[in-house]
Amino acid sequence: MHDRTHISKRSADESPPELEGFGRDLRIDACRGIALWCIFLDHVPGNIGSWLTLRHYGFSDAAEVFMFMSGVTCALAYGRARQREGWSGVLGRSLRRGWDIYAASLLLTLACVIMVYFAGRDHLADETNTRILLEHPGAALAHAAILQYRPVNTDILPVFVIYHVLFAPLLWLLLRVPNVTLGASVLLYGLVRVFGWSVPAWPHNVWFFNPLAWQLLLVLGAWWVIEGNRFRPWVTSRAALVLAVLYLVFSLVIALSSRMASVEPLVPQTLTNLLFPIDKSNLSPFRLLHFLAVAVLAVWFVPHNWRGLATPVMRGAIRCGANSLPIYCLGVLLAFASHVALLDISDGLSMQIAVSLGGILVMIVAAILLSSIRIKTWRQPQPTEPPPAVPRLRAAAKSWRSRVPGPITTSVCSLLRRNRSLAPQRSAVVMGRRFRGDDSGV
Repeated sequence: MHDRTHISKRSADESPPELEGFGRDLRIDACRGIALWCIFLDHVPGNIGSWLTLRHYGFSDAAEVFMFMSGVTCALAYGRARQREGWSGVLGRSLRRGWDIYAASLLLTLACVIMVYFAGRDHLADETNTRILLEHPGAALAHAAILQYRPVNTDILPVFVIYHVLFAPLLWLLLRVPNVTLGASVLLYGLVRVFGWSVPAWPHNVWFFNPLAWQLLLVLGAWWVIEGNRFRPWVTSRAALVLAVLYLVFSLVIALSSRMASVEPLVPQTLTNLLFPIDKSNLSPFRLLHFLAVAVLAVWFVPHNWRGLATPVMRGAIRCGANSLPIYCLGVLLAFASHVALLDISDGLSMQIAVSLGGILVMIVAAILLSSIRIKTWRQPQPTEPPPAVPRLRAAAKSWRSRVPGPITTSVCSLLRRNRSLAPQRSAVVMGRRFRGDDSGV
């Protein structure tokens, strides 16, 4: 996602240039916003809108995109926090963000069970994994408090709680030995695939997103920010593009063969048995390779100054991506409400299109409101009248000017006018720096 071509060596304690700027790459927020829309569409069962997402056209889906981009944003946000506040600031910010996600996870769990209760449909309790919370609220809430219980579609939030709490030591390692850190992450991923390691869960001891496997995408995103420019020539080579396109075409045929009878004869049954089922919980290598192929195409065809970012649709995606945590939680609730609407009102094609477009529109409106509230919070009130001391200062300056020789007075006044003309520029830089502060992952 970076366009620098010149590469130079840096010391172990020196931060990469990507962590020293104050702007933000709008492509990051756009990717996260589109991923949030796709996650919402995929969460509505039997929804025609899900055919607009990656899930039906390859091995991976929006979850991989969102996880990788979260690693990118965490590296940028916490890396810049280290520049301003040191490692204590990074640790404090990561713990606060982890707490925010933890609180959002608990509130979303309660909101889900309340919606299931008022929906009045018994089978929804089983589909959303909330029956155990309705029947055994004490035990379920206790396990939810220690991140071991999650309703359906909320699984990713406890994973991000763990990642944010541990991101400070991860960033420390990435800034010193980035390639070794990435190698250790790949090794852990391989061991998980071989031995089936996981983190304890309740009640079935299954994490839909195994943190020990999915950490690879988060680490890969952070590594790309810090060290990716050294390997960018490989990613942007024609060989990488050809391999990516070939793999995407292969995965497209395989994915469509499992969903369309007309495409099924094109794929040998032996190959289908070898590939399926493609494990999502432990991040199947086929999913990982598919995401990497999509990322290669994004690097090739979406430049930093892409004009599409100025379109209304992309502006809506950028707003959603910049407010990822509340918009994700809203998307989970909208997906459940859309599912109930399809069951109670109609499951016809027009209703599916309506709930898909309506849900995305609600997410965009909510993101715009959240962004406007954030801007108002940062905006400083401007004084409408000069403070009482200003008239006295002006009188003193006038008296001083009458007693000091002309040339000296002229020089001093011109210097003051020059500094006064520069003051608004400095204020704008400070405000821009504060407003573009850090949006750390989910």
